[in-house]
Amino acid sequence: MLSPFELIGRFVDLMNTGGVVMWVLFVLNFFLWYGLGYRYFILKRGTKGNVRRLITKHETRGEAQAMRGMLDYAVADALQAAQEAKAIGANVRKHINGVLLPYYSDVNSYRIMIKTIVVLAPLVGLLGTVMGMIETFDALQSSSMFAQGASISGGISKALFTTELGLVVAVPGLIIGRVLDRKAERYELEFEQITDIISTKDAE
Repeated sequence: MLSPFELIGRFVDLMNTGGVVMWVLFVLNFFLWYGLGYRYFILKRGTKGNVRRLITKHETRGEAQAMRGMLDYAVADALQAAQEAKAIGANVRKHINGVLLPYYSDVNSYRIMIKTIVVLAPLVGLLGTVMGMIETFDALQSSSMFAQGASISGGISKALFTTELGLVVAVPGLIIGRVLDRKAERYELEFEQITDIISTKDAE
């Protein structure tokens, strides 16, 4: 069994096989999974049931209502904003929209960064392949006929390594990012419902 130092050594050797582009892809991969993990925990749903029922629970129980997720906090803040707006004679809908703005921002955290990395990673991988192919052809010019076979196979293998890693970074990011985007869109729809229900409640 390999020791941790040996594993690290092998990992560094593997990364150095593809040159500097491999390290760039490694950094992109790190930021991608950080963004995906952050979005996963932010969008984790702790509240069940529809928005109207949730608002009724908060109105009935007040501060005794247990806070299970982002939607609970959004409803509590929106109800408080509605009370404040009525007290000062302000527009209730605008007041609630202002309070919910940070929630819209939270559900879209790291969304652009993830999309950028998903697009960028295959292109960086392709750049590494082009650089590897250029190195391979340069090596062919200076190598003897006997060594050319090994130069070609080794050089192309090294060149394609970065493309492979670029796709390994991009594909999971694309799939998981899309799933998280759908959850964020659902939250945005529910925030709009919170605003509509609370701001029109007195008119019913």
